[in-house]
Formats: sequence, structure tokens, C-alpha cells
Amino acid sequence: MITFIYAQDEQGGIGYQNQLPWHLPNDLKFFKAQTMGKTIVMGRKTFESMGCRLLPGRNTVVVTRDTSYKQEIVGLTVLSTVDEVLRMSEQEPLMVIGGAQLFNTLLPYADCVIRTQIKAVFDSDVFMPELDATKWHCEKIEQGIMDEKNQIPHQFEWWKKCE
Repeated sequence: MITFIYAQDEQGGIGYQNQLPWHLPNDLKFFKAQTMGKTIVMGRKTFESMGCRLLPGRNTVVVTRDTSYKQEIVGLTVLSTVDEVLRMSEQEPLMVIGGAQLFNTLLPYADCVIRTQIKAVFDSDVFMPELDATKWHCEKIEQGIMDEKNQIPHQFEWWKKCE
């Protein structure tokens, strides 16, 4: 099973200059709760934008076409093809956390999407494609709580691929 997890603004923006365009602690907390204890999969650029560090409590997989890419980090798995990711997904559930290239490549194989919808527009240079309403349906929406630390309206959405 392949699940995507990401946050996007109203125009589908998910990143700006290899960073999140917004500061939303609720989303980071939600991301942690959803991914804890699971295997997360990301592209090389996403991994490097996180300082080449593993997120505690999660198995980490980096996907890169560069077959010479090496990181001397215990617990890191490096894969170089989509087929390797698909084979791994047959053995255990995977949570794809970015970036855009990996999302676009794996979208046809994704089973679920967990999305934080940010109800604002930010400067972005990386975008998610719109989920095709004929292929996906929203199962659940939970409104994000706004407070002094979380001043951007947002909601958490769970999408499933239509059978």
C-alpha cells in the first residue's frame, strides 16, 4: 500500500526553494502522528532539504536515480527505481512524503492520500497535481484548530482511490 502525505495551499503549492512555504505547527504535529512507526519514502532533494537526517521513530527510504548516491547513515535505505519502491510496497505500507517528482511518478500507484489543505495562497515553486475526482474520493475532513501559533486556516483530508 502506498499513501501520500503532504500539505498544499489553495493553488496546489507544496514547496518554495526546497522548504515549506508556511509555518503551521499543527500540520507538523499531524504529520508526526500519521507517520510515526511507519516507513517514509522521499526523493533525494526532500531528504537533503531536511539536512540529510532521519526522522525519529520512522524507517526512512530515499529514492534517487543516482545509483552512486551514498549516505553513511545507519537505518537509511536508498532505492534507485520506481520498481524497487513498488516491490517494497508489496511487503509493507509506505508513506510517500515528497517531493513533487516522486509524487508525480508514484501517483498512479497510490492508494490513499492524507492531505493538509491550507486555506491560503503562498509563494510556491513546486505544485501537486489536482486529484482527479473520477479516481479519488474524500472519506473524511477534519478542521484544523487555529490559535496564536496556528494562524492559517487549514483542514486535514483523507482521500481513497476509487475502486
